Amino acid sequence: MAQQRAGQKRKVVEVPGPESDGSGEEIAEGLVDGGLSDDGESEEADSDEESLGEFDEEDADEVFDGDDDEELDSDEIPSSEDEEDVRQQFGKLMTTNGRASTPDTNLMGSDTAKDISMLSPDTAIESLPTNDKDHRNYSVSVDANGNERYVYGEIDPVYDSDDSDAPAAANTIGDIPLSYYDAYPHIGYDINGRRIARPAKGEALDSLLDSIDIPEGWTGLTDPATGQPLKLSREELEVLRKLTRSEAPGDGYDPYPDMVEWFTGKGMEEVMPLSAAPEPKRRFVPSAHEHKRVMKMVKAIKEGRIKPYQAPTKEDREREEAALEYASYDVWANEQAQPDHPMNIPAPKLPPPGYEVSYHPPPEYLPDKDERKAWEEQDEEDRDRDFLPQDHGALRKVPGYAKFVKEKFERCLDLYLAPRVRRSKLNIDPESLLPKLPDPAELKPFPTTNTTIFRGHQGRVRTLSFHPGGQYVASGGDDGTVRVWDHSTGHQLWHIKISREEAVNAVAWRPTEDTCILAACCGETVYFLVPEIICSPSVQSLSEEILSAGFGYATNTTVTKTADGHDKPAISSWSRPSAALQERGCLLTLTLHSTPKTLTWHRRADYFSTVSPSTAATSTAIAIHTLSKHLTQHPFKRLKGLAQTACFHPSKPHFIVATRQRIRIYDLQLQQLDKELLPGARWISDIALHPSGTHLLVSTYDKRLLWHDLELGNTPYKTLRYHSRAIRSVAFHPTLPLFADASDDASLQIFHGKVVRDDLANATIVPLKVLRGHKVSSGLGVLGVVWHPSEAVAVSCGADGGCRVWT
Repeated sequence: MAQQRAGQKRKVVEVPGPESDGSGEEIAEGLVDGGLSDDGESEEADSDEESLGEFDEEDADEVFDGDDDEELDSDEIPSSEDEEDVRQQFGKLMTTNGRASTPDTNLMGSDTAKDISMLSPDTAIESLPTNDKDHRNYSVSVDANGNERYVYGEIDPVYDSDDSDAPAAANTIGDIPLSYYDAYPHIGYDINGRRIARPAKGEALDSLLDSIDIPEGWTGLTDPATGQPLKLSREELEVLRKLTRSEAPGDGYDPYPDMVEWFTGKGMEEVMPLSAAPEPKRRFVPSAHEHKRVMKMVKAIKEGRIKPYQAPTKEDREREEAALEYASYDVWANEQAQPDHPMNIPAPKLPPPGYEVSYHPPPEYLPDKDERKAWEEQDEEDRDRDFLPQDHGALRKVPGYAKFVKEKFERCLDLYLAPRVRRSKLNIDPESLLPKLPDPAELKPFPTTNTTIFRGHQGRVRTLSFHPGGQYVASGGDDGTVRVWDHSTGHQLWHIKISREEAVNAVAWRPTEDTCILAACCGETVYFLVPEIICSPSVQSLSEEILSAGFGYATNTTVTKTADGHDKPAISSWSRPSAALQERGCLLTLTLHSTPKTLTWHRRADYFSTVSPSTAATSTAIAIHTLSKHLTQHPFKRLKGLAQTACFHPSKPHFIVATRQRIRIYDLQLQQLDKELLPGARWISDIALHPSGTHLLVSTYDKRLLWHDLELGNTPYKTLRYHSRAIRSVAFHPTLPLFADASDDASLQIFHGKVVRDDLANATIVPLKVLRGHKVSSGLGVLGVVWHPSEAVAVSCGADGGCRVWT
């Protein structure tokens, strides 16, 4: 048999497992349920182990070792049929008694693959010659006489020895990676040629672990050579624990040092490893800091500042006891003479005693009977002294002073409470901390005097409105009448009774001088009035034309239908009033389904809004009406809060709505909420917008007047509290820097409110005048206030049934 060439290695060929056809019919039909098993493969492996287990190492070398001149090409992959033929040929090689016959002829050549394929049952296999030098356990040497000498080495225990230190069966595949065995159920061979089965993994391993208990010493690690669980001893586990905690010793550490015989060794009887003896002085190295401290103490001792301890003598102890027995505590005991300084305060001294405190004073210091009687009748706090001078013939005749203890106590109290150091205080005039407001005399004109009183209403006068021209004033009250007055003379020019049961809640002139239209809210109806006596024929005809223009538009509008096909009820109705009202000047009525409390015109005089706080549905509380089209709209589908009043912005398409505790600014063009103000009031009564549109006044029923800067934030810029009762109304002057409020305490407050266009300057608010003249009736005072369009004239109405003009 040809010997293997040196340095030549066998090639390892991977044999792929059988490929599946991928039909999947069995899985789909459920035929593989419980049909998969590893029994056939295990039986085949056992049969192979039985057939191959009786070969010894030499037979294995004969079969698998040979000349590699004709080895398999690395690209050739043996099929499963060739592998089966090889197994059959090995089975035929075995005799009936399990031993292979080894005749001297027909030896197997070096080409293993070809020879095995040509083997037959009659072919014999001869074992390869072995080299005894590789297996002998001795060496031959020459002794002193020149004869051969056999020197045997130490006997190593074999793998099947009874020695307990023998290693476990190891994998004999050498340096071949285990990945080459991925297609096989085993991972190599042991020294007997038996297959090493692959350990269970995945679901099989999980089921196995669930079915058995974890053995002692189980680590969860796997030996990379055998694939079996790695078992570590307690010492090895302790080493791993120290390595993970960085407690492993360094190189040269001896875990088992030799024992030192401290007490029994020769010459070691007097050696002790632990001793209480102090350190020798040769080991003491003083630091520089300690050296400085020592030198300071030496210097103090030389100067006498540090004296050695001496036991107190008897005299010293007696002196200390006497001092403790008659100890006196004086808070000013540490008072020392100090130079005169403005911050130093000496201890308060008692005045020197005079003749009146003497036990034998001169006769002129003794009081007579009248002085004694007057002193006794005085109160103790009003007396100039606590005692009366008395004359005693001798000092021994002086009785005890009854107020001695009290005077000493007050003296100690004075010393205790007396300031030790004078503290510097800021000498600030409180008036200088107040803002510098201009003199009210410099802010004229503003109303100060009541010049005219309008009398004619029966009951409360709830509302007022100035004509755009500034000559007429309209008023409405609980008697259901609307009256027009001349504010300069106080004469009533025109009146109309529009209801006998309902009160007139709001009146408002149309904000143009070319027309003379007055809107009045009474009950659920809005009346449009044209007073003929105060307007010219051209103004009257134009006013009638504007009020009648909407009827033509209303006839062209389509009626909306409901889901049932019926006509949807109208939210409002525009109609002509009765003939009697038309003769009196009422040309148009607007009927709503709720009672409006406020009415505000838009600057273009074609739109106006009404607010009905008492309505059941919040969506219909606020309505915007178009006069030229006789159209009514409810802009809010759902309004948060109870609506109180509303107004239009003077220059922007904004609509300001005041609810009970919130103020919201809506953009009518974009139809969205622009800003929300938080006044912090419990109940808002009225609002007034500055002519510039940048500031807003809010009056509340909780006696506060709030100033909001719309460009500054959503909280009030300033809060004014000048009234003792609820504030009902507030109004800005259209042209002058004035505003006024009306309260239930029957007073009006006139303020100067100057607003500049500079963003860095705040508004100037100065209280000017408190106007009183109205009377409180049934808990109500002044109900409304309006300003003249151009002059500093204000008109107020109250619950006392009168209207007053303030100039």
